[in-house]
Amino acid sequence: MNQLPKIYVAGHRGMVGSAIVRQLLAHGHPAERIVTRTRTELDLTDQAAVRDFFATERPDQVFLAAAKVGGIHANSTYPAEFIYQNLMIEVNIIDAAFRNGIKKLLFLGSSCIYPKLASQPMREEALLTGTLEPTNEPYAIAKIAGIKLCESYNRQYGETHGVDYRSVMPTNLYGPGDNYHPENSHVIPALIRRFHEAKASKTPSVVIWGTGTARREFLYVDDMAAACLHVMNLSKAIYDQHTQSMRSHINVGCGHDITIKELAETIAGVIDYQGETAFDPSKPDGAPRKLMDSTRLNALGWEAKVTLEVGLKKAYEGFLNNNAA
Repeated sequence: MNQLPKIYVAGHRGMVGSAIVRQLLAHGHPAERIVTRTRTELDLTDQAAVRDFFATERPDQVFLAAAKVGGIHANSTYPAEFIYQNLMIEVNIIDAAFRNGIKKLLFLGSSCIYPKLASQPMREEALLTGTLEPTNEPYAIAKIAGIKLCESYNRQYGETHGVDYRSVMPTNLYGPGDNYHPENSHVIPALIRRFHEAKASKTPSVVIWGTGTARREFLYVDDMAAACLHVMNLSKAIYDQHTQSMRSHINVGCGHDITIKELAETIAGVIDYQGETAFDPSKPDGAPRKLMDSTRLNALGWEAKVTLEVGLKKAYEGFLNNNAA
């Protein structure tokens, strides 16, 4: 019997990487065939260290979920770190994978690769058709480079070496392992924390930035991980049939969005916060809408399973277990 592939999950302590490990284990992949390294064990920006690691471990497949991430404030304050570290991580891992004969790799990008004013819902074809959002442009450029690295290795070495490197672009993710920092977290963990603290302190109202009319799409992280395994395991013939050699990435979303007001009310209900939810229209809304077109992935046989309310309940349970006093 053939031994199951040895799989390296880069970024296994992050929200997405840890979800990929959970999915692999849930699908019966033995833990001893999953390779991980912490940041202290392996600096992914160190080319020599990454090459040594691949030469020693020689995995069969790679899920590239490692990245330097952050919100608007972090991206605006440390743009050099965001573009440098993400580029180095991608270049080192993808090239080392090729040098060590690894034929299967999945790169995880971000919805911020699309132009700031892209038509909604955002289709894969929108890539490189307009100006990016300035606040996270360095991060987005690095993620675009990751897609093009995968495509370039496929184009040059696909036929001669069997290289098959793929890319997926997730929408806004949430769930276990999320960042609940009071200042640097994204909208769902930020609202979970605020409503939880308001309930605990019996604060009569929670004021949220903006009008509440902006629309956003959210995907539970374990759904994202399931999509990653689905895309990784597709036959090359089917994957190639639904993509192009220089437009090969695939969007991953649930296919529908809600207003920030609806999101806040749902989270308040999950937490059982009885106070008032108010909005401050003097503060910015951000983009009026951000929705991914996941038609391509749906045609490949995958759809999200976890509803927002169920996902939010799971996220709040995780928050209570790991963050709340």
